[in-house]
Amino acid sequence: MLEVRDLKVSFHTEQGPARAIDGVSFDVAEGEILGVVGESGSGKTVSLLAVMGLITDPNVVIEGSIKYQGRELVGLPAKEMRKLRGREIAMIFQDPMTALTPVYTIGWQIAEQIRAHNSISAKQAEQRAIDLLAEVNIANPHEAIHRYPHQLSGGMRQRAVIAMALSCNPSLLVADEPTTALDVTVQAQILDLVRKLQKNHKSAVVFITHDMGVIAEIADRVMVMYAGRIVERGNKVALFSNPLHPYTKALLDSIPLLEGERPRRLKSIPGSPPALLNRPKGCAFAPRCANRFEACASVPVLPNAGHDAACFKVNP
Repeated sequence: MLEVRDLKVSFHTEQGPARAIDGVSFDVAEGEILGVVGESGSGKTVSLLAVMGLITDPNVVIEGSIKYQGRELVGLPAKEMRKLRGREIAMIFQDPMTALTPVYTIGWQIAEQIRAHNSISAKQAEQRAIDLLAEVNIANPHEAIHRYPHQLSGGMRQRAVIAMALSCNPSLLVADEPTTALDVTVQAQILDLVRKLQKNHKSAVVFITHDMGVIAEIADRVMVMYAGRIVERGNKVALFSNPLHPYTKALLDSIPLLEGERPRRLKSIPGSPPALLNRPKGCAFAPRCANRFEACASVPVLPNAGHDAACFKVNP
């Protein structure tokens, strides 16, 4: 359904070009859930915003190929992209309070998107909005459509954003950390909801998060990103049972254990992700890696072998 090849996203700055995405390639098959995981600043959101055509910065340069159902999206006119966005490809944004316009009711906002892509009456669009709010388990949807975003809790606003994203039955749904600002109970409900709706609507889902626990719960395949590159990818079971890249291992080691002896201190990854304008030569993770050696001065290649990692220890 989605084929991304050698995607590069750079921004012109006063200090020079800052490359946020550096040669990312991945596929999303029909009906699957691809989990994209990594620390803040790893390039997760920017790569999918490029797919959505939502990077409007005049200083951006996007290179490579993004094909949706065989159609090239890089260089597609804005008018054509708007026809796809919302109808064929939809996005659940991280912060529902900023994703929703505060001066309009949630029912009006959902109906507006429906009417933008379908030739139906205002009454039909309103009824569709009511049905969608009921589908995402919002109580009293007939009343809820007349509420403003500030009149809803965080979990309810996130459900409204999900309802809006699903309003035109998109084939591809991008979920950008939709559970980050929610408590654990509501987070579990949202994950169950996304999984249920994905099955009912038969949509492919790209689920962006920094939480390995969420990835373990919802994803079919996993793509681990660091400093704008993919460092490991593979089937969820294989990646969690046998992580190959030191960064993936470090992310998993930082999760508290549910069983066994309680450690005196949680493991952490030393250092910080590199700045875009000060990316280290060779492997970007090398300055933070305990296993680095001479070969890490070169950029490791990510093979295409199902479960693979961009690491010289794995692929000499």
